[in-house]
Amino acid sequence: MSFELNEKRYLEELEKELAIDSVTGQYHELQDYLVKEIEALGFKTSTLHKGGIIADIGGEGNPLLITAHGDTIGMMVRHINDDGTIKVCKVGGLYAYHSERENVRVHTRSGKVITGCVQRKNASVHVTENELNEEVADFDKNSFVVLDEDVKSADDVRKLGIEIGDYVAIEPRYTFSNGYIKSHFVDDKALVAVLMELLHAVKDGSVKLSRKVYIYISFYEEIGHGGANVPSDVKDYLAVDIACIGPEQTSSERKVSVFCKDSRFPYNLDMIRELEEAGRKSGADYVPDIFTPHYGTDADPALVAGFDIRHAAIGPGTRASHGYERTHIDGIKNTYKLMAEYVTM
Repeated sequence: MSFELNEKRYLEELEKELAIDSVTGQYHELQDYLVKEIEALGFKTSTLHKGGIIADIGGEGNPLLITAHGDTIGMMVRHINDDGTIKVCKVGGLYAYHSERENVRVHTRSGKVITGCVQRKNASVHVTENELNEEVADFDKNSFVVLDEDVKSADDVRKLGIEIGDYVAIEPRYTFSNGYIKSHFVDDKALVAVLMELLHAVKDGSVKLSRKVYIYISFYEEIGHGGANVPSDVKDYLAVDIACIGPEQTSSERKVSVFCKDSRFPYNLDMIRELEEAGRKSGADYVPDIFTPHYGTDADPALVAGFDIRHAAIGPGTRASHGYERTHIDGIKNTYKLMAEYVTM
């Protein structure tokens, strides 16, 4: 059977999620939005004390947990400089060269949002050409947030309500062109939106679950402990995340990858075989791939935490991971097809 994703609804959902800043730890607004949307579809949710959403979406026996993460990489205010610029530190695997010249939003404790951008200390080619060309972008040395405010001192910045520890989020710059999805944070909001499509399909009966299925949206994947919470009856754990494209990768933007291994562990061989069978049955265009040396998913921490489960992962090929990322709607559709088939087998 072939399962088809509702492209229009999917893209609308993705754009809504991308518009909500959710740097790791800054989960409240996106969690509240997703809880409201999931419960509007008729599914009960529970939230983790640390942040995270679990929904039991039905089915009986042999429980499966499917996860995607709603947190993103970003920054935090590290120091307020005497000249009114802001030194930041990264949250998760963000590199300064991926954020340079990007617009940002500083979220103050009071809830006020102040805009700015990331620039070099010596940013003008007309004045400091050598420094700009020769220096590597570095949050500790030469890359700062410049606020869209008339500030000339640290006191001026603090009067706006900005303080050490405030979150700084990059604007996603989402666009959809000729089938290509381009944005910061395709990882992993593109896959959270895929899980929302699965919920629509379960509700309308186009996907009939052959087993009990939980959906888990985590908010700490980017720092390594998002997936460590598992309902006690879960037997299998499926992470849905991006498949990174590179010189020795088989992953493609228009295909879904079945992960064989990442930088931590091999994935469960029996689940890999089952997922490949689901790919063949559904007609999904899939490839196997291995992701080393710097990649892991939320399925890994569950094993480290000691749960006796099988784990696996799938996802669409995605370029420029942790930068301005790009995938294709075909890769999204193939991911959905394979996942929908798997929960009905």
